[in-house]
Amino acid sequence: MSLLHLSFYSAFTLSSLGLAFHRTHLISALLCLESMMLSMYMALSTWPIENQAASFTMMPVLMLTFSACEAGTGLAMLVASTRTHGSDHLHNLNLLQC
Repeated sequence: MSLLHLSFYSAFTLSSLGLAFHRTHLISALLCLESMMLSMYMALSTWPIENQAASFTMMPVLMLTFSACEAGTGLAMLVASTRTHGSDHLHNLNLLQC
């Protein structure tokens, strides 16, 4: 495994561990999700170059599109939960109370 692959895997793993263990604020969860998407985007950007496959060159653009939609939806949820609950703490958000 090359150093480039190791850095992508470690960035994704650290992001998922941050998402799993540091769940106090919604903004920190969104940042961890964005870093996961960024590491996947970087890995998908280098994959067609390494394999000389021209058919997969649109895959990073598609991934970037989904990442932008995910970020917009997450920020909209952050604003809505801050307006209704007063903070972005995840322990305040309960589906049974809504």
